[in-house]
Amino acid sequence: MNIAVDARELSGRQTGVGRYLGALLEQWSTSPDARRHQWRCFAHERIVVPAAFHDSVTILPGVGGTRWEQWTLPRALAPDRPALLFAPGYSAPLTAPCPIALTVHDVSFSAHPEWFSRREGARRRIVTAWSARRARTVLTDSNFSRDEIVRHLGIPVSKIRVIPLGIAPSWRLMADEGLPRPREPIVLFVGSIFRRRHVDKLIAAFVESVAGRVPHSRLEVVGENRTYPLADPAVLLRDCPRDIAARVTVRSYVDDATLRDLYGRASVFAFLSEYEGFGLTPLEALAAGVPSVVLDTPIAREIYGDAARFVDADLSDPVPLAHALVEMLTDAPARWAVLAKAEAVLERYDWTRTAAQTLRALEDAAGT
Repeated sequence: MNIAVDARELSGRQTGVGRYLGALLEQWSTSPDARRHQWRCFAHERIVVPAAFHDSVTILPGVGGTRWEQWTLPRALAPDRPALLFAPGYSAPLTAPCPIALTVHDVSFSAHPEWFSRREGARRRIVTAWSARRARTVLTDSNFSRDEIVRHLGIPVSKIRVIPLGIAPSWRLMADEGLPRPREPIVLFVGSIFRRRHVDKLIAAFVESVAGRVPHSRLEVVGENRTYPLADPAVLLRDCPRDIAARVTVRSYVDDATLRDLYGRASVFAFLSEYEGFGLTPLEALAAGVPSVVLDTPIAREIYGDAARFVDADLSDPVPLAHALVEMLTDAPARWAVLAKAEAVLERYDWTRTAAQTLRALEDAAGT
């Protein structure tokens, strides 16, 4: 079977959809079931793929935006008419000359339009809804997102397949023989910075409460700022004492080696998101032996189970958040009470299983 893949998100720095597709291709590159098929990955510029897919990459002219997706890509597909197009990132060409399997990770743009500019929000709502209706199968990462897709996009639940994401073995950084790895008093956040993730309130809690109560503590924030309206986290540090501000580091990107080092040194991971389709980075932290402080939301309960320290989703009172962060930084028994639940949760998330289930969904969508 010939399977085409919209692989635009593998260009440049891989985050979000790019990491999702990259992990699938990595698994498929060594899977006998996947190797039975012929793959062709389309992108607008050079992309990084496993060696097994090097000969399957086709670069099409354009900048990789909506015009490329809706005009350039379907015309490139027309001569060969593949059995299926896999679109891993919310939207697909409406005139594709083949069936489509589409992944919709969340519908935040429909559930919370205030988080997006008028133009960007409208584009996402319209194109994603049309793409989901056009697709033969819609994949998503959680039961929560399945229900949101039904509610906001009107897609029948029978058309949606829930396939949870996985955790790469490389994130398991615990010391040999299960002994605790030495930790530093570091609070870590990793992920794109959106309004819904309340990085501003994390910084405020650290500056106003945590830094003074935990000597030598630091806050490390890693993620591209994609807030709307734009909010600069550095602004929050301008009026605080210089010695406190020096203990907060905000970076838009770090390489994998630096990221693994941060996971290996941190004592607590903070992910204060009120809306996610899944939320992978707290699981990566958990796999690395770092307990997470997360908001108490339905999606967080579904994904993290008991292996997280939950705080009230209403952050108008900063005291519970500050208390939870200090507790995870200073109270070893409290930390290990969370980490003791890690294995039962982490065993649910495996990229080998995710890739196998996704491949089966693509085959079903193609009718094979």
